[in-house]
Amino acid sequence: MSRKTSQKKSAKGAQPTRFRRLLRLLRHPLVLKLGLLLLVLLAVYTVYLDATIRSSFDGKKWQVPARVYARPLELFEGMPLAPEDLESELRDLGYSALRATSPGSFQRSGNRISLFSRGFDFWDGSEPQQIAEVEFRGGSISRLARMGSTGASGKLALLRLEPLEIGAIYPAHKEDRVLVKLEAVPPLLTAALLAIEDHRFYQHHGVSPVSIARAALANAKSGAVVQGGSTLTQQLVKNFYLDRSRTLRRKLTEALMSGLLELHYSKEAILEAYLNEVYLGQAGARAIHGFGLASQHYFNRSLQELSIEKLALLVAIVRGPAYYDPWRHPERALARRNRVIDALVGQALLAAEDAQWAKAQPLNLGKASRS
Repeated sequence: MSRKTSQKKSAKGAQPTRFRRLLRLLRHPLVLKLGLLLLVLLAVYTVYLDATIRSSFDGKKWQVPARVYARPLELFEGMPLAPEDLESELRDLGYSALRATSPGSFQRSGNRISLFSRGFDFWDGSEPQQIAEVEFRGGSISRLARMGSTGASGKLALLRLEPLEIGAIYPAHKEDRVLVKLEAVPPLLTAALLAIEDHRFYQHHGVSPVSIARAALANAKSGAVVQGGSTLTQQLVKNFYLDRSRTLRRKLTEALMSGLLELHYSKEAILEAYLNEVYLGQAGARAIHGFGLASQHYFNRSLQELSIEKLALLVAIVRGPAYYDPWRHPERALARRNRVIDALVGQALLAAEDAQWAKAQPLNLGKASRS
């Protein structure tokens, strides 16, 4: 028998021996007790995390600032007011001088102003959004009418515009947000968010091994971190419950809490919480959280008033609010915005001609809010 043959046989014989030794080690009473102890500790830790999630997610999730408003402008026939003054007031409220076809827009034609009010929840009741026409004569309002799709539909006794916010009293952590309900969010925004951040959101259960593998492959090919593997649920857990450390324990906790969150709550509840929690910028010491406030911060308009390219920009900022800050880095923000629009086309969520129009638009930011 040759030396090589003998070595092969001895190697083959060594493998079963090592396997048997490993089995004997695993069956050792001390190892079994240690394994059982670890399982008990994991179970206790899971129960603790479960209680943490349910107590905070079921209760009041956020502290929102107390907002201070100026006295609202109330319009009525006979009120001393010039068309220039009303136009100035509307511009201060962030109304666009376009055709009055969507909330937050107006059109002036001589001594007549047509406006589409936003509506507002006042202390004594809600003022609905509506289209109104205001005519002026001799330095006062001569006619105030509600407009329908076919023209004037009735006289208005009073039109109360939403008040201008002049200040806010913030919680200690300086986070600010305008809470939105999922049903009030433009469908295109959620479609863009899922397309670019987590297109398997409705398939996974908190953690997506497919997304992790795909991100690892993309990052390995590029030699840099170009894609993340975290799901929206993981991002919510990270922002809502955990710190920014990169330890193995935190990663395991994040995965465990993501699974528990998906176990107890619907996809819609998780998505709504994410839309209100995600960090989207900074205004001085004030942290901008959630798409509701980000819409006002970047465009001085509500989410419902935003067009395709503006919604895409908000989604683009999610990846890095500082890196894609549209005021400081407009080229980066524009390129990222266009990638979001391309993702919508790639998933057949937006027509090619609409995408072409949207990508041709400038950023069109509102007045910078830095306080």
